[in-house]
Amino acid sequence: MNPKVDAFLNNLVEWQKELELLRAIILECGLEEAYKWMHPCYTFQKKNIVLIHGFKTYCALLFYKGALLKDENNILIQQTENVQSGRQIRFTNIKEIEKLKSVIKTYIFEAIEAEKAGLKVEMKKTSEFHLPDELELKFKENPNFKDAFNSLTPGRQRGYLLYFSKAKASKTRTSRIENYEKRIFDGKGLNDCVCGLSQKKPNCDGSHKYINNK
Repeated sequence: MNPKVDAFLNNLVEWQKELELLRAIILECGLEEAYKWMHPCYTFQKKNIVLIHGFKTYCALLFYKGALLKDENNILIQQTENVQSGRQIRFTNIKEIEKLKSVIKTYIFEAIEAEKAGLKVEMKKTSEFHLPDELELKFKENPNFKDAFNSLTPGRQRGYLLYFSKAKASKTRTSRIENYEKRIFDGKGLNDCVCGLSQKKPNCDGSHKYINNK
């Protein structure tokens, strides 16, 4: 059991009992406990299997490769249409978790077997993602910006395309593109470290929050 997870659970205001029960169920399946992305995460041979987290109206198990699971009980939820791999099982009270305990374990063991077999979720190609009109206009206005964007790794490109497209208003999409223009020119992804302080480069681990600006 990871002491960071102990601290996380002890400080919860909502969903404490629910997440404690989910933790116990997961640990009974033999997974290693870690603390990643500010949440309890459970791994098999250092590969992420499932994470537990709470939201305003529900708490959930998030299977990293949930799209691979058979979901015979029809309980897995795709958070948004843009989420390709992860799937959730959502709960609103502890009784729901207790009722599904054996099912939860079945899904966890299936996820472990998928990892053992080296199965991967077939991701959409970058070319299949929608290119916002606002980004296309920016490319026409500045071909160097288009070159910089195309020089990014496919994963970084997809991250930006999803983020830009999520905005419903054209003005917001344009603003997002302009705000991240320098980052793209610098070859950085949406969630890459730009302050140089992250201990998990190239990813940002939140170290920039502790910079003394005084």
